[in-house]
Amino acid sequence: MMQTDSWTVLTIFGLAIVTVLTRSFFFLSSKPWTLPDWAQRGLHYAPIAALAAVILPEIVMTQGTLINTWQDARVFAALAGGAWFFWRGGVLGTILAGMAVYLPLHIGLGW
Repeated sequence: MMQTDSWTVLTIFGLAIVTVLTRSFFFLSSKPWTLPDWAQRGLHYAPIAALAAVILPEIVMTQGTLINTWQDARVFAALAGGAWFFWRGGVLGTILAGMAVYLPLHIGLGW
């Protein structure tokens, strides 16, 4: 039978307490919480900033270095998806347009 040391148990209980307190912090107050106007405006840009921070490195980098060739299917697929989005809009069409360019270049030409 596996034995757990006291530091592991103490750490788990400590993290559980911190989690419960931080998640219920807004419910403990009787006053309603409101964000300042500048914070509310900033939250409008958070999704696009997070998306750019996750997707852009995947498009322009390979194994931690910038791509150094124009023969990369990801770049052309991203351009096609972006063009579709600005032309017609919609997430599904953007994905389909990007994949319609990516798959032939990646599988067919080996880019």
